[in-house]
Amino acid sequence: MSQATINEEEYLKESNLILAQKGKTFFWAKFLLNKKHATKAVRLYRFCRYVDDVGDETADKEVARRMLLKIMEDLITGSSDHPIVRDAISLFNESRIEINIPISLIEGVISDLNLVRMKDEAALIFYCYQVAGTVGLMMSKVLDIRDDRAFAHAIDLGIGMQITNICRDVTEDAAMNRRYLPSSLVGDIEPNALIKPDIEAQAKVKLALAKMLETADEYYQSGYHGLCFLPIRARLGISIASGLYRQIGTNLANKEFACWSFRSVVSKKLKVWLTLKILARNGIATDFYFYSKSHNSRLHHPIREVAYSHA
Repeated sequence: MSQATINEEEYLKESNLILAQKGKTFFWAKFLLNKKHATKAVRLYRFCRYVDDVGDETADKEVARRMLLKIMEDLITGSSDHPIVRDAISLFNESRIEINIPISLIEGVISDLNLVRMKDEAALIFYCYQVAGTVGLMMSKVLDIRDDRAFAHAIDLGIGMQITNICRDVTEDAAMNRRYLPSSLVGDIEPNALIKPDIEAQAKVKLALAKMLETADEYYQSGYHGLCFLPIRARLGISIASGLYRQIGTNLANKEFACWSFRSVVSKKLKVWLTLKILARNGIATDFYFYSKSHNSRLHHPIREVAYSHA
């Protein structure tokens, strides 16, 4: 066995370990993918996680900005000295992923280095496209989708999951001086007031989360309508991953959206139950097998200028 092969195996092993530690929901669903798709999905996750960690875990924001700009430069030139970026470039070429898509992801992460005070719901959707809709789009290409009708739905699934993520992490983001809850829903409340909100702030946050999770459900539903374009095993894996993630929002609703008092997680026992429930639902749902509903262009009005938008 060549050294190159050994290094590749070590890289994939390490990437799987990172997925197991930081992406438990996707790690759970990964086992339904075939070997080829699972390997490519893990490689994509490794790159996206690296970009995210550079933005969130680099102590000096200016250093983080320079690192992210360097990744963008490497993507544009098509070469890099960094093993994760170098592998990502290879993956993008293999999967026909246009470079402007991961660049949009990086631009979204760079925006987090600025003062984060989301203006309105349109700005929220655009941000969610940058940091997650792009991932849904790249994942669809990694899974060898070639039908252009699928891509708008893939974007929507990513957006729905990111809205859920924002609703879950209100207090964590606030501790980082970030407020993704739109001013149009909560006013100009500052992040420090979201960590231990008073009665007035609690009421605003609850109403905002209810509205945002309702919006997320629209995007999840659109994402589900596009699953039929995936290979069957990938279809099962993505439907389970998104269904488990959607449960995070259901948990919040069940606790009256009091995100400051607990962190919404899906237990292993509940994951098993939901997995069986999703599999049973998929078995009898015609829209799991056939494209029955065209994309709702209204969902893409805030992102009408981006790649594969349907607005």
